[in-house]
Amino acid sequence: MEEAFVHAAPFTGYVFPNETDIPWSLMIVIYPYITGLVAGSFTVATFYHVFGVSRFKPVARFALLTSLSFMLFVPVPLLLHLGHPERALNVILTPHLTSAFAAFGFFAAFYVILVTLEIWFSYREDIVAWAQERNGWRGRFYRALTLGSYEISATTRTYDAKWIKALAVIGIVGAHGLHGYVGFVFGSLKSREWWGSDLMPAIFLVSAIVSGISILIVLYLLISRFRRTPIDKTCLKGLAYMLWGFLIFAMVLEFLEFANIVYKGREGVETIMALVAGPLWFGVWVLQVGGSVAAFFILTYVIWRGTQDRQLVIGVTVSALLMLIAVLAMRWNVVIGGQELSKTMHGLLYFYPPMLGREGLLATSIVFALPFGMLWLLTRLFPPWLPDARQT
Repeated sequence: MEEAFVHAAPFTGYVFPNETDIPWSLMIVIYPYITGLVAGSFTVATFYHVFGVSRFKPVARFALLTSLSFMLFVPVPLLLHLGHPERALNVILTPHLTSAFAAFGFFAAFYVILVTLEIWFSYREDIVAWAQERNGWRGRFYRALTLGSYEISATTRTYDAKWIKALAVIGIVGAHGLHGYVGFVFGSLKSREWWGSDLMPAIFLVSAIVSGISILIVLYLLISRFRRTPIDKTCLKGLAYMLWGFLIFAMVLEFLEFANIVYKGREGVETIMALVAGPLWFGVWVLQVGGSVAAFFILTYVIWRGTQDRQLVIGVTVSALLMLIAVLAMRWNVVIGGQELSKTMHGLLYFYPPMLGREGLLATSIVFALPFGMLWLLTRLFPPWLPDARQT
């Protein structure tokens, strides 16, 4: 018996022997985190393409590329977690319509097609120009993307703009539904007191938007510094306002969820309080709550004082980094924390992530780095910032 559980998680209190192994590990933590970056970055693009907020124009196309780059690698953590990843397509080939994960397969495929089309319409005029200017494999690549049409006129521009707006409107439902379902999966699991909450889908969705805005801010500032181009302060202020607003909403929802658990005081609430005071104390109170509160006060100060130039950049950057860490901690606290609660509700498990292995820290870091490599490749093929006025 001792050999069978040599890799089992240490625990305290009363724990069933068959739950000393934590099956959902780091890959399941990083999976909703990457999905959230998809929804959040796409939200920024929709504010320009749908609602016409012109201050977001400098990052609108970059936001689309960022969303697609992360979306292409969203299934990777799930595939690495599965014992038989070659069976993944069975979800689509033989769908079970009552399964949330089956719905994810259709949502993911739909969203990839949708955002790809939106990028194509956004770049269509540039693709035509590049097809006529470039030679070699790049020229052939762009000529294939023109689909044989080189017409650029006021009529085609109007047509492209209509399609971009229509796709963006549909994408609002697709991108947010894509991540809202992740919260739905956890919120519908009544077997875990830490998960079964009606607010879970909304919390996952709003925190996803926060993390997506934050990654866009960090990438935009880093790339601007690397390209040695001036930062659009109006755009940065708009992103700061957007991050501040969604952060308030996220903090309120998370507070309401925890207050609801404590107020109802159902059986096992003492174990939940021991969980947030024990294995999760650093992740909850320091990283998640502390990071969110610190980011809120920094953004509030930046907005209230109307800071400019260097102070604005530093304040918004620090806030964005804090929120990226806080949202990642929230994903950890939900996925790992829910499994650290014993089903007897009279014991706690302690999870220590391994460095190596299929779901170790090294493999997880590599998976998280892959979308950034894809984003670099896409920005080389489709530069989001152009010296002329062609961008839509």
